[in-house]
Amino acid sequence: MQPDKKQLEILLMHYFRECYPGFPKGKMMPTESPDFIVTLKSRNNLGIELTRLNPLNAQTPDKQELSQQKLKEDIIETARQIFESNSPFRLFVKFLFSGNETIEDERKLILAVQLANIIRQSVENKKPASFFRETLDSSSLPRGIESTLIVNHPALNNSFWERSNNLGVSKNVVADIREAIQKKDKKLMLYQKQRLNYYWLLITTDRLRGVKSYNLPNKILNHNFQSRFQRVFLFDLIKSSIFELV
Repeated sequence: MQPDKKQLEILLMHYFRECYPGFPKGKMMPTESPDFIVTLKSRNNLGIELTRLNPLNAQTPDKQELSQQKLKEDIIETARQIFESNSPFRLFVKFLFSGNETIEDERKLILAVQLANIIRQSVENKKPASFFRETLDSSSLPRGIESTLIVNHPALNNSFWERSNNLGVSKNVVADIREAIQKKDKKLMLYQKQRLNYYWLLITTDRLRGVKSYNLPNKILNHNFQSRFQRVFLFDLIKSSIFELV
Protein backbone atom coordinates (compact mmCIF):
# COMPACT_ATOMS: atom_id res chain seq x y z
CA MET A 1 0.00 0.00 0.00
CA GLN A 2 1.28 3.45 -0.95
CA PRO A 3 1.64 6.15 1.76
CA ASP A 4 -1.19 8.70 1.97
CA LYS A 5 0.84 11.42 0.22
CA LYS A 6 1.62 9.17 -2.75
CA GLN A 7 -1.98 7.94 -2.96
CA LEU A 8 -3.11 11.55 -3.28
CA GLU A 9 -0.42 12.29 -5.88
CA ILE A 10 -1.61 9.31 -7.95
CA LEU A 11 -5.17 10.65 -7.84
CA LEU A 12 -4.08 14.17 -8.81
CA MET A 13 -1.93 12.90 -11.69
CA HIS A 14 -4.80 10.79 -13.04
CA TYR A 15 -7.07 13.84 -12.76
CA PHE A 16 -4.53 16.01 -14.62
CA ARG A 17 -4.10 13.35 -17.29
CA GLU A 18 -7.87 13.27 -17.83
CA CYS A 19 -8.05 17.07 -18.16
CA TYR A 20 -4.97 17.73 -20.31
CA PRO A 21 -5.46 16.57 -23.92
CA GLY A 22 -1.76 17.01 -24.68
CA PHE A 23 -0.66 14.43 -22.11
CA PRO A 24 1.56 11.91 -23.94
CA LYS A 25 0.57 8.26 -24.19
CA GLY A 26 2.66 5.87 -22.16
CA LYS A 27 2.94 3.92 -18.94
CA MET A 28 2.96 6.12 -15.85
CA MET A 29 4.66 4.90 -12.68
CA PRO A 30 4.78 6.59 -9.25
CA THR A 31 8.37 7.16 -8.12
CA GLU A 32 10.35 9.59 -5.99
CA SER A 33 12.39 12.56 -7.24
CA PRO A 34 10.55 13.11 -9.54
CA ASP A 35 7.11 11.98 -8.38
CA PHE A 36 6.20 10.17 -11.62
CA ILE A 37 7.95 8.71 -14.64
CA VAL A 38 6.04 8.21 -17.89
CA THR A 39 7.60 5.71 -20.31
CA LEU A 40 6.61 6.96 -23.75
CA LYS A 41 5.99 4.88 -26.86
CA SER A 42 9.14 6.42 -28.33
CA ARG A 43 11.02 4.79 -25.41
CA ASN A 44 11.85 8.22 -24.07
CA ASN A 45 11.07 8.92 -20.42
CA LEU A 46 9.20 11.89 -18.98
CA GLY A 47 9.60 12.85 -15.33
CA ILE A 48 6.81 14.81 -13.64
CA GLU A 49 7.17 16.57 -10.29
CA LEU A 50 4.10 17.74 -8.34
CA THR A 51 3.85 20.60 -5.90
CA ARG A 52 1.02 22.54 -4.28
CA LEU A 53 0.85 26.30 -4.70
CA ASN A 54 1.68 27.77 -1.31
CA PRO A 55 0.22 31.26 -0.76
CA LEU A 56 3.33 32.75 0.85
CA ASN A 57 1.78 36.19 0.42
CA ALA A 58 -1.54 35.27 2.07
CA GLN A 59 -3.14 37.85 4.31
CA THR A 60 -3.38 36.93 8.00
CA PRO A 61 -6.96 36.02 9.04
CA ASP A 62 -8.53 37.93 11.92
CA LYS A 63 -10.20 36.33 14.95
CA GLN A 64 -13.63 36.11 13.30
CA GLU A 65 -12.17 34.54 10.15
CA LEU A 66 -10.28 31.97 12.21
CA SER A 67 -13.50 31.10 14.03
CA GLN A 68 -15.32 30.64 10.70
CA GLN A 69 -12.50 28.48 9.35
CA LYS A 70 -12.67 26.22 12.41
CA LEU A 71 -16.45 25.94 12.09
CA LYS A 72 -16.22 25.04 8.39
CA GLU A 73 -13.58 22.40 9.06
CA ASP A 74 -15.78 20.90 11.80
CA ILE A 75 -18.69 20.77 9.34
CA ILE A 76 -16.53 18.98 6.76
CA GLU A 77 -15.21 16.43 9.27
CA THR A 78 -18.72 15.70 10.56
CA ALA A 79 -20.02 15.31 6.99
CA ARG A 80 -17.17 12.89 6.22
CA GLN A 81 -17.94 10.76 9.27
CA ILE A 82 -21.65 10.63 8.42
CA PHE A 83 -20.93 9.72 4.79
CA GLU A 84 -18.34 7.04 5.57
CA SER A 85 -20.48 5.41 8.26
CA ASN A 86 -22.36 3.54 5.52
CA SER A 87 -20.30 4.01 2.34
CA PRO A 88 -17.28 2.07 0.98
CA PHE A 89 -16.00 5.16 -0.88
CA ARG A 90 -12.85 6.93 0.27
CA LEU A 91 -12.94 10.22 -1.61
CA PHE A 92 -10.93 13.35 -2.29
CA VAL A 93 -13.39 16.20 -1.65
CA LYS A 94 -12.80 19.95 -1.69
CA PHE A 95 -15.44 22.37 -0.38
CA LEU A 96 -15.32 25.98 -1.57
CA PHE A 97 -17.28 28.13 0.88
CA SER A 98 -18.67 31.51 -0.10
CA GLY A 99 -16.46 34.29 1.20
CA ASN A 100 -19.39 36.67 1.59
CA GLU A 101 -21.57 34.67 3.94
CA THR A 102 -21.14 33.89 7.63
CA ILE A 103 -22.18 30.41 8.72
CA GLU A 104 -23.96 30.28 12.06
CA ASP A 105 -22.91 27.68 14.63
CA GLU A 106 -26.46 26.33 14.91
CA ARG A 107 -26.35 25.31 11.21
CA LYS A 108 -23.30 23.10 11.75
CA LEU A 109 -25.01 19.71 12.07
CA ILE A 110 -27.70 20.49 9.48
CA LEU A 111 -25.06 21.49 6.92
CA ALA A 112 -22.96 18.40 7.65
CA VAL A 113 -25.94 16.09 7.11
CA GLN A 114 -26.94 17.92 3.92
CA LEU A 115 -23.42 17.66 2.50
CA ALA A 116 -23.09 13.98 3.37
CA ASN A 117 -26.41 13.24 1.63
CA ILE A 118 -25.50 15.29 -1.45
CA ILE A 119 -22.18 13.47 -1.86
CA ARG A 120 -23.86 10.12 -1.25
CA GLN A 121 -26.30 10.89 -4.08
CA SER A 122 -23.43 11.99 -6.35
CA VAL A 123 -21.64 8.62 -6.06
CA GLU A 124 -24.80 6.51 -5.90
CA ASN A 125 -24.37 4.76 -9.26
CA LYS A 126 -20.57 4.72 -9.31
CA LYS A 127 -18.07 1.99 -8.43
CA PRO A 128 -15.35 2.41 -5.78
CA ALA A 129 -12.83 0.68 -8.08
CA SER A 130 -13.24 3.31 -10.82
CA PHE A 131 -11.83 6.79 -11.36
CA PHE A 132 -14.39 9.55 -11.56
CA ARG A 133 -14.68 13.24 -10.80
CA GLU A 134 -17.60 15.58 -10.36
CA THR A 135 -17.93 19.26 -9.54
CA LEU A 136 -21.11 20.55 -7.91
CA ASP A 137 -22.02 24.22 -8.17
CA SER A 138 -23.99 26.42 -5.78
CA SER A 139 -27.34 25.49 -7.37
CA SER A 140 -27.07 21.96 -5.95
CA LEU A 141 -25.40 22.87 -2.65
CA PRO A 142 -26.61 24.39 0.64
CA ARG A 143 -26.46 28.15 1.14
CA GLY A 144 -22.95 29.31 1.93
CA ILE A 145 -21.14 26.73 -0.20
CA GLU A 146 -20.07 27.87 -3.64
CA SER A 147 -18.66 24.67 -5.14
CA THR A 148 -17.61 21.12 -4.26
CA LEU A 149 -15.12 18.88 -6.07
CA ILE A 150 -15.47 15.10 -5.68
CA VAL A 151 -12.77 12.77 -7.03
CA ASN A 152 -12.43 9.02 -6.60
CA HIS A 153 -9.46 6.81 -7.46
CA PRO A 154 -9.03 3.13 -6.52
CA ALA A 155 -5.53 3.91 -5.19
CA LEU A 156 -7.05 6.05 -2.43
CA ASN A 157 -7.36 4.01 0.78
CA ASN A 158 -7.84 7.00 3.05
CA SER A 159 -10.13 9.93 2.37
CA PHE A 160 -9.22 13.61 2.05
CA TRP A 161 -12.08 16.00 2.82
CA GLU A 162 -10.83 19.56 3.03
CA ARG A 163 -11.82 23.20 2.93
CA SER A 164 -10.69 24.73 -0.36
CA ASN A 165 -7.86 27.27 -0.15
CA ASN A 166 -7.17 26.16 3.43
CA LEU A 167 -3.62 27.54 3.15
CA GLY A 168 -4.98 31.05 2.64
CA VAL A 169 -5.76 33.45 -0.21
CA SER A 170 -2.75 35.22 -1.67
CA LYS A 171 -2.16 38.93 -2.11
CA ASN A 172 0.32 38.20 -4.93
CA VAL A 173 -0.42 34.95 -6.79
CA VAL A 174 2.15 35.59 -9.54
CA ALA A 175 4.93 35.94 -6.95
CA ASP A 176 3.80 32.71 -5.29
CA ILE A 177 3.93 30.86 -8.62
CA ARG A 178 7.41 32.21 -9.32
CA GLU A 179 8.54 31.07 -5.87
CA ALA A 180 7.10 27.56 -6.43
CA ILE A 181 8.94 27.27 -9.75
CA GLN A 182 12.23 28.54 -8.34
CA LYS A 183 12.04 26.15 -5.39
CA LYS A 184 11.62 23.15 -7.70
CA ASP A 185 14.21 24.45 -10.18
CA LYS A 186 16.78 24.21 -7.39
CA LYS A 187 15.97 20.50 -7.02
CA LEU A 188 16.05 19.70 -10.74
CA MET A 189 19.66 18.51 -10.55
CA LEU A 190 18.49 15.81 -8.11
CA TYR A 191 15.73 14.72 -10.49
CA GLN A 192 18.19 14.66 -13.40
CA LYS A 193 20.08 11.81 -11.72
CA GLN A 194 17.32 9.63 -13.19
CA ARG A 195 18.68 10.58 -16.64
CA LEU A 196 15.23 11.11 -18.12
CA ASN A 197 14.58 12.81 -21.45
CA TYR A 198 12.02 15.40 -20.33
CA TYR A 199 10.95 17.04 -17.07
CA TRP A 200 7.59 18.65 -16.30
CA LEU A 201 6.44 20.53 -13.22
CA LEU A 202 2.78 20.42 -12.18
CA ILE A 203 1.64 23.03 -9.64
CA THR A 204 -1.81 22.40 -8.17
CA THR A 205 -4.13 24.88 -6.49
CA ASP A 206 -7.59 24.21 -5.02
CA ARG A 207 -9.25 27.24 -6.60
CA LEU A 208 -7.27 30.03 -8.23
CA ARG A 209 -8.04 33.12 -6.17
CA GLY A 210 -6.35 36.28 -5.04
CA VAL A 211 -7.26 39.01 -2.59
CA LYS A 212 -7.64 41.53 -5.40
CA SER A 213 -10.53 41.17 -7.85
CA TYR A 214 -8.58 41.69 -11.09
CA ASN A 215 -8.73 39.08 -13.87
CA LEU A 216 -6.26 36.66 -12.33
CA PRO A 217 -6.16 34.07 -15.16
CA ASN A 218 -5.23 36.76 -17.71
CA LYS A 219 -2.61 38.21 -15.37
CA ILE A 220 -1.01 34.77 -15.03
CA LEU A 221 -1.16 33.95 -18.74
CA ASN A 222 0.35 37.33 -19.65
CA HIS A 223 3.27 36.87 -17.27
CA ASN A 224 6.54 35.48 -18.64
CA PHE A 225 7.48 32.68 -16.24
CA GLN A 226 10.93 31.10 -16.51
CA SER A 227 11.98 27.58 -15.52
CA ARG A 228 14.58 24.90 -16.12
CA PHE A 229 11.71 22.41 -16.55
CA GLN A 230 10.64 21.97 -20.18
CA ARG A 231 6.98 22.42 -19.25
CA VAL A 232 5.30 23.98 -16.21
CA PHE A 233 1.55 23.79 -15.56
CA LEU A 234 -0.80 25.35 -13.02
CA PHE A 235 -3.82 23.12 -12.36
CA ASP A 236 -6.97 24.65 -10.81
CA LEU A 237 -8.58 21.57 -9.27
CA ILE A 238 -12.13 22.83 -8.70
CA LYS A 239 -12.43 24.47 -12.13
CA SER A 240 -10.49 21.64 -13.88
CA SER A 241 -8.56 24.45 -15.61
CA ILE A 242 -4.95 24.07 -16.75
CA PHE A 243 -2.61 27.02 -17.35
CA GLU A 244 0.51 26.34 -19.39
CA LEU A 245 3.08 28.62 -17.77
CA VAL A 246 6.23 27.45 -19.58
